[in-house]
Amino acid sequence: MGGAGILLLLLLVGLGVGEAWRPPKGKCPLSCSCSKDSALCEGSVDLPEILSPTLLSLSFVRTRISQLKAGSFLRVPSLHLLLFTSNSFSVIEDDAFAGLSHLQYLFIEDNEIGSISKNALRGLRSLTHLSLANNHLETLPRFLFRGLETLTHVDLRGNPFQCDCRVLWLLQWIPTVNASVGTGACAGPAALAHMQLRHVDPKTFKCRAIELSWFQTVGESALGVETFSYQEEPYIVLAQPFAGRCLILAWDYSLQRFRQEEELSAPSVVSCKPLVLGPRLFVLAARLWGGSQLWARPGPDLRLAPLQALAPRRLLRPNDAELLWLDGQPCFVVADASKAGSTTLLCRDGPGFYPRQSLHAWHRDTDVEALELDGRPHLLLASASQRPVLFHWFGGRFERRTDIPEAEDVYATHHFQAGGDVFLCLTRYIGDSMVMRWDGSMFRLLQKLPSRGAHVFQPLLIAKDQLAILGSDFAFSQVFRLEPDKGLLEPLQELGPPAIVAPRAFAHITMAGRRFLFAACFKGPTQIYQHHELDLSA
Repeated sequence: MGGAGILLLLLLVGLGVGEAWRPPKGKCPLSCSCSKDSALCEGSVDLPEILSPTLLSLSFVRTRISQLKAGSFLRVPSLHLLLFTSNSFSVIEDDAFAGLSHLQYLFIEDNEIGSISKNALRGLRSLTHLSLANNHLETLPRFLFRGLETLTHVDLRGNPFQCDCRVLWLLQWIPTVNASVGTGACAGPAALAHMQLRHVDPKTFKCRAIELSWFQTVGESALGVETFSYQEEPYIVLAQPFAGRCLILAWDYSLQRFRQEEELSAPSVVSCKPLVLGPRLFVLAARLWGGSQLWARPGPDLRLAPLQALAPRRLLRPNDAELLWLDGQPCFVVADASKAGSTTLLCRDGPGFYPRQSLHAWHRDTDVEALELDGRPHLLLASASQRPVLFHWFGGRFERRTDIPEAEDVYATHHFQAGGDVFLCLTRYIGDSMVMRWDGSMFRLLQKLPSRGAHVFQPLLIAKDQLAILGSDFAFSQVFRLEPDKGLLEPLQELGPPAIVAPRAFAHITMAGRRFLFAACFKGPTQIYQHHELDLSA
């Protein structure tokens, strides 16, 4: 007999169970043995038959009660001790012990229990001793012990607990409660089998998951998507070449959806790059034909209007544009993919932006990425003719620093920072896309990911999660998450449904406390997904 059972016998004697059995005032069911203040029931018994409101001790042993429903003991409010042993309950419902405000001892031991509802113990404000030992329980519901401030002894031993996210709350509760807790051992998973619960480290549990689910579709295909904040409101701008425009979207607080705010005429546009300077908004529209343009909005009550043509003799076939700051001034850099044109740095000079430097002429650049390394601005150019080349800002201009080894046929590059390190995501249409890490002098290969038909491999920091999305023209686009312990990207989910068709860019934005992911697609509409956080320990 366990410690709880010995304690029970002592209590029963103290409550008069050892005296000659006689019915209390009221009715004693045929299946029960009754004394002055106590009752012991076996076999077939109906809870409502226990009518004496003065009972102090009540025990159920090998009964046929199949469930404990809400309010089962409202007719015996004076109970101090309640015991169940060798029973089989399909469920112990919420508020099963409602009305037992004087109950001090609750022993539920050696039973078969299907489930316990999270509010089953609600209202037991005098409870000091609780035993749930040997009940074949694999988990306990979160918040089961909430409000039980008077507990001094808890016995959970003998249960085959599955030590996964479902018991995380219990592991966190045990060291905080002012009571002695007998916990028992884990029955699974295999890596934790037979380990005492009190020795399991809650910090090793990964019980937070995320999910990207479809939210909205924006018609017309797009090559690029950017986010910006203007007058403390977030916006999105899509580069839609077939619609011939830069489309600006805002959040409709009434409909709880994204709606069109404004559009700029930009036939054959490949990139719409926003820049906010105080009350002024600029949008660079990089176009394949007809010349690239800079649009401007002087103030919040005005609309965007064309401001200037940008480097018409240098930008013949732009493919990408980025924004960066150099010596305190905003600049755009536009990657040009033509043989006769050149990637061009345009910096602010007076009211407009004008060429400051030509970079990488004749190399047919497909992508440019602005990043900071060793405290200095850098540019990384990917091209169809050679490995990506890294430039650094030195003496008022960009100078070639190094190239990226083992990185042939790279179409685009994007960087992210994590744990003080700088990483690169290199997109390859044929072959494996790559993840590299800066070691202080060069980028070194960290990871390869199969990527047939990829035009974009883009990292995004959403909430606390460093994600990277590998888009594909031939397969489902794959979302990866950086695992800090390993320092590697691990598969998270496929993006869809609906499946995105030929994705070219991704961006995320927070609207009204909700996080969204935009997927700009070349051969289909732009899809919007919502980011959800899931608590697996709930």
